[in-house]
Amino acid sequence: MVRVLIAEDMHMLRKALVALLEFEPDIDVVAEFSDGAEILPRARELRPDVAVLDIDLPGVDGLTAAAELSTAVPECRTMMLTSLGRPGNLRRALAAHVSGFLLKDSSPDKLSDAIRAVAKGERVIDPQLALAALDDGPQPLTPRELEVLRFAAKGEDSGQIAAKLFLSVGTVRNYLTSAVTKLDARNRVDAIRIAREAGWL
Repeated sequence: MVRVLIAEDMHMLRKALVALLEFEPDIDVVAEFSDGAEILPRARELRPDVAVLDIDLPGVDGLTAAAELSTAVPECRTMMLTSLGRPGNLRRALAAHVSGFLLKDSSPDKLSDAIRAVAKGERVIDPQLALAALDDGPQPLTPRELEVLRFAAKGEDSGQIAAKLFLSVGTVRNYLTSAVTKLDARNRVDAIRIAREAGWL
């Protein structure tokens, strides 16, 4: 019996996943919840075989939770479900020791088969997403440009970013301008959108 924990913040989708998996005679859903902060304590308590996680969860996002699980509950393998088929997200998931990565529009059979495979120690990656990741070019921003853009994405202005990074306001503006140019963006907001869609932020 494969013991599964599910974290998905969309109530209807989470209930549908649970209902689908309950039809499988060899899969037992031992916990389901909507907030990422519950993943680690519940996994420590229940010791599931597989954690099926949404990437974008409130509290603690799915990728952060996956990385925490790989250290704290190493026998629990993780599988990400996402509606955002971005190559950058796949790369971040692999860096977080995720064993499976499926899109939410995958068929129910594909999901249950993937859970069984991940429980056996196999890796399951959506093939279209794997191809897209191979075709995707390298991330063009320097670590500092990415850091500045990440603060800008949180709504902080150049002065606030400069204070946090111990830089001058002019230097911060230069980094932002450089990021906008490298991403062929129209402005700072467009650069943030491009970086988010690529999974770099």
